[in-house]
Amino acid sequence: MAKGKTMRPETLVIHGGTAFNDPHGSLTTPLYQTSTFVFPDAETGGRRFAGEESGYIYSRLGNPTVAQLEQRVAALEAMEAGAACATGMGAVAAATMAFLKAGDHVIASDCIYGCSFALFSHLFERFGVHVDFIDMTDETALANAFRENTRVVFLETPANPHLRLLDLAMVGEHCARHNDVRLIVDNTFMTPLLQKPGAFGAHLVVHSATKYLNGHGDVVAGIITGSAEDIHTIKMTTLKDMGATMSPHDAWLIIRGLKTLAVRMEKHCANTERVAEFLQSHSCVSKVYYPGFADHPQHHLVGTQMAHPGAVIAFEMLGGYSAAVQLLNQLEMIRVAVSLGDAETLIQHPASMTHSPLTPEARARAGITDGLVRISVGLEHVDDIIGDLQQSFERVLSNPRARLSAV
Repeated sequence: MAKGKTMRPETLVIHGGTAFNDPHGSLTTPLYQTSTFVFPDAETGGRRFAGEESGYIYSRLGNPTVAQLEQRVAALEAMEAGAACATGMGAVAAATMAFLKAGDHVIASDCIYGCSFALFSHLFERFGVHVDFIDMTDETALANAFRENTRVVFLETPANPHLRLLDLAMVGEHCARHNDVRLIVDNTFMTPLLQKPGAFGAHLVVHSATKYLNGHGDVVAGIITGSAEDIHTIKMTTLKDMGATMSPHDAWLIIRGLKTLAVRMEKHCANTERVAEFLQSHSCVSKVYYPGFADHPQHHLVGTQMAHPGAVIAFEMLGGYSAAVQLLNQLEMIRVAVSLGDAETLIQHPASMTHSPLTPEARARAGITDGLVRISVGLEHVDDIIGDLQQSFERVLSNPRARLSAV
């Protein structure tokens, strides 16, 4: 969209994309809740299947509502095109597998979402694709990891769950030195409003649209953005034939959620700053992982690579697993749930939940301890969020065993 190039992100979340031209003048994107589309004649159907004429055929292959969402998120990421998927993992699988075959090599960050780890370490190995998991903050380790058959580099930044940041410009420069290597970045934690990996060399950017893009906890979905050529390849191979496409209704809900993304992120981020400060000062907490703090190892990337530290915090509970579980079990308002980016504040225990697919050794390498807790700060009044954490901490401290651990 030519005019979209001059629009600011706060406007693009509302006006980005030009996928439909509603004959009735609908203000909001119409919901094309249909499985198939009628051809005016047999010849038209033949031309569309042959790729000789544009137009819709079947909603697994394309749908006007879904296309609107794809274009809007692509515009937000400053990418040429987008592909909508049924889930975030559908997006990760479709984006990676479209460019891999048996005998290829993948470099992945050693701290990624548990199901991404399982896909790479279990399924990819079964199909003859080898994956090396490395610490991508170590530039020497990254440089030495490339092979002649490396085809994909995959990372998250901030890393899930402990918010380690990776230097996208550095990683992008190393990828650019090798032919036929695609850098794929999971940008779920940041959203396109806070970070645009494509500006630093990423070829493809994936999101779990379940999270901030939708923002209301009522959809599971994924989005891939990239060049028109790469997105076409994904749509015509892994997405089309493996079938992890998004439903029109889910796309419609995400389009509606996107309209408030800018105001939601502003509130999420403001609340998170206050919660992080509270956690840092509490006697039950030994360490807080929040990129906004000056002592965070990659704090220098805030304000350069990323516009804000984001709205997720991780912290270490003194007392380890027992204290962490006690904290979660005694919360009253904050929900124990494994998603993030919803209006509600959500909290979880990564070692036993989202990152349980990792082996104990892999969790240790990634820095995921039994006392690590992850919190996605929601849109409630920040004093209520802090108040609920405070009362739960007090109940943990009232336990004699927990008190000894916290001294």
